[in-house]
Amino acid sequence: MNAPLAGVRVVEVASYVAVPAAGALLADLGAEVVKVEVPRGEIYRHGRPSFSGYATDFPESPPFQMDNKGKLSVALDLTLPPACEALGRMIGEVDIFITNLLPARRKKYGLDHAELLERYPNLLVGAISGYGHGGDAGDWPAFDYTTYWARTGMMDIMRDSDAPPSMQRPAVGDHAAAVNLVCGLLAALRLRDAGGGGQFVDVSLLQTGLHILGTDISNALVTREPAKRHNRRTAPNALWNSYPVAEDRWLLLAMIEADRYWPQFCAAIERPELLADPRFDDAWRRGENSADLIAELEAAFGERTLEEWTPRLDGAGLIWAPVQRVEEAIDDPQARAMGYFQRLEHATAGDFETVAPPFRIDGCELGSRRAAATLGADTRAVLRQAGLTEEEIAELT
Repeated sequence: MNAPLAGVRVVEVASYVAVPAAGALLADLGAEVVKVEVPRGEIYRHGRPSFSGYATDFPESPPFQMDNKGKLSVALDLTLPPACEALGRMIGEVDIFITNLLPARRKKYGLDHAELLERYPNLLVGAISGYGHGGDAGDWPAFDYTTYWARTGMMDIMRDSDAPPSMQRPAVGDHAAAVNLVCGLLAALRLRDAGGGGQFVDVSLLQTGLHILGTDISNALVTREPAKRHNRRTAPNALWNSYPVAEDRWLLLAMIEADRYWPQFCAAIERPELLADPRFDDAWRRGENSADLIAELEAAFGERTLEEWTPRLDGAGLIWAPVQRVEEAIDDPQARAMGYFQRLEHATAGDFETVAPPFRIDGCELGSRRAAATLGADTRAVLRQAGLTEEEIAELT
């Protein structure tokens, strides 16, 4: 089966993560994606693992490779008018243009969506910014740390009641926004192909965060009350809680319908006496006495290791998971069985693994196997395809 976006062509002017990650997903779906970078290459390209304290001599940036695999690379200095003109000619040859330049910079370089759609009536323009195109904050710079994580309330609520706010892990909000942009572009592509002409797809880190946190946000919109933080010592449902186990590890229970699982749970942890305890007769009584029950369960779980608990909890059909470390998650047997990682082919670093696309289509092989291109490797070929003369290309390279 052909790749879903075979024949679709994309130009990307973006750095760091959100829009490049969307470009990588478009490439995974079969589109030809041309990434335009500054001549020295963006900072993200140069972030080797050793710079972050890893004991390795791997010569590339694994996150950059994940978010830029399968693309062609063009190096242009957009501060030069001939480079902006060349970029405009490239955009005129493709179906989709994506960027994370702030609105003011888009206007400066002739990349404002209104101007582009006037020049190219069937073009799709997609953008990700911190706060969206418009409003007082439309031109504010942002990372997902500030806008997706802190400003939405996620940083405040994603902690136990007695813990300080924690930092988000790198690019969590960016990858969520990337999927939103791809979703919007696919819908826009269908509109265009149905005769609707060019479209502008606007995605923000702020709106993405509000949607991801939608359960709490929707409650807040109606109640205007603070969300209740989790407190594992007094959680109303002791079967929806985290517990330490032996050897300084943790597990998570997630049995929301607690009464349904209570008998087999007590059997699995070898505490049948809890079934006869009047304090724990049903979900309401367990909630009233949650501190006592959680103390009992914490003592029970502390008697065994994760390896010992796994067959007992799995065998009872309970909904739970070990709190895995990242270095364990990459060898998760289910993730391996489902092919959630893929190998990339790199000319100098050799083959290495990265994260596969976050969806599958039966009968269709998704995910580019080509690593991110060497900086500027395709500049001449792409500019030539856009109709530039050899003299014009020589001036830009």
